[in-house]
Parts: sequence; C-alpha cells; structure tokens
Amino acid sequence: MRYQFAGATYAGLIEGPHYRRLTALPWAGGEPTATLDDAAQAVLLAPCEPSKIVCVGLNYIEHVRESLTAGVDAKEPPPHPLLFLKPPSAVLAPGGTVRYPPGVQRVDPEGEMALVIGRRASHVSEAQALAHVAGVTAFDDVSARDWQKSDGQWTRAKGSDTFAPFGPAIALGLDPRDLALELRVNGRVRQKARTSAMHFGPAFLVAWISRHLTLEPGDVIATGTPAGIAPVEPGDTVEVELEGVGVLRHSIGPRADA
Repeated sequence: MRYQFAGATYAGLIEGPHYRRLTALPWAGGEPTATLDDAAQAVLLAPCEPSKIVCVGLNYIEHVRESLTAGVDAKEPPPHPLLFLKPPSAVLAPGGTVRYPPGVQRVDPEGEMALVIGRRASHVSEAQALAHVAGVTAFDDVSARDWQKSDGQWTRAKGSDTFAPFGPAIALGLDPRDLALELRVNGRVRQKARTSAMHFGPAFLVAWISRHLTLEPGDVIATGTPAGIAPVEPGDTVEVELEGVGVLRHSIGPRADA
C-alpha cells in the first residue's frame, strides 16, 4: 500500500497494526526496511499511481442483460473486450469522497477486481500475461448515467475527478482467476460474484489490451462489474470487498448546483 506518515509518503507492507516501509514500490525494486509505522496514524493513498486506467465493459453476462436499462445497446457479450480509459486525475484514495457532478441525477457504483501491472507489457501472449501482473486490488468504476446515455462515449461519464476509487492495498501475487467480489451500499449487498464468472478472463484481458496499448508498471486494468447496478445518493457509504485484498470504502458527496 501507499500512505502518508508524519508528512511524508511511503510504500509499505501490512504487518498487523503496522506498515513496514519499503524503499520503493515492489515492481520498482522496493525492499523492506526496519521501520514500522503505526497504521492508525497513517493516511491511506491509492496503492499505486497509474499512468492510465484501462477499464473493461460488459464482462459479466448478467450485467450485459441489465445494461439494456442503463443506456448500453448490447444484448449479448461483445466479441472482444470493450475498452475505455479513466485518466489518472480520476483516482480517489480509500476513504475519500466521490464528487457528485453538477446537473447529474444518477451516479452508480460498480464493484470490480482490478489488475495492477508489475512488468511492462506489449504484445504479450496469454500464456505469459499473468507474469506481468504484480497483484490485484478492489476498484469502483463510478459512473454518471446521465452523461453515459447522452454523450455517446464515456469520457466524462466515467472519467470525471474522483470516479476511480481503488485500494485499499494491492495483494501481491494473488491469483485473480476465482476471487469473491462484493459491493455494498450502506451495508446492504448489491453486487456479488466470483471473478471466474467473467466473460474474458484476466490473462486474456492483459494479452488483448497489450496488443493495443503498452501497459506500464503501476497501470491498472479494471476487469468489469457483475450484475446489480443501481444509483447511490449523497451521504451513502460504498464498500467494495475483494477476497484476499480487503475492503475499499468511500462516501458519496452532496449534489452540486448545475
């Protein structure tokens, strides 16, 4: 994870109630140090700083079916991964607050597993793809449905500031192929699935994306959301729990004037 402690920023490993400082992020050659910081006194940051966030749409069959009511013209899974990007400026740290855009009437959270790239990947094979993944983390593909329907493309609907919460940590080396994923709003379960239900699996996604976009260490691939999308209201608390990672938690801010 990444965190701030006593005014400085560190990468660290979780050790009980402490974070053990690393000399750098793991994929940059970081090594553990002798310093332990009190986790209760630390401020969590997003666990990496991606140069880009590559998102995958319509990757769970049940979500494809419900997406007909969310303005997406699809009746069956796409023949190849449907990709879109979120900019680094959309990143929100764990515990942060999503800003409700002015004039938007419906914002939905979408719980997802995200892959974090550990080695540069360009035109890699599916057999070698997961060797380029450092680990996995929990992700919320926050979406402004008004803009998703009206714009015809998803840049502001999914790429607005604060629309990419992820964390709280990266589980290094965790096999991403069959993990439990759950999204809760105010403690009530809305989405629940296993990542094995994805239409396109993790290795295929890394290989496919690397054919078109060079993936750099620290880049994030959000692998798609299962069924159960619904809007959130100002003041709601969203939790995305991914097996082996922990709980990503954030709040929804007030509606802003248009």
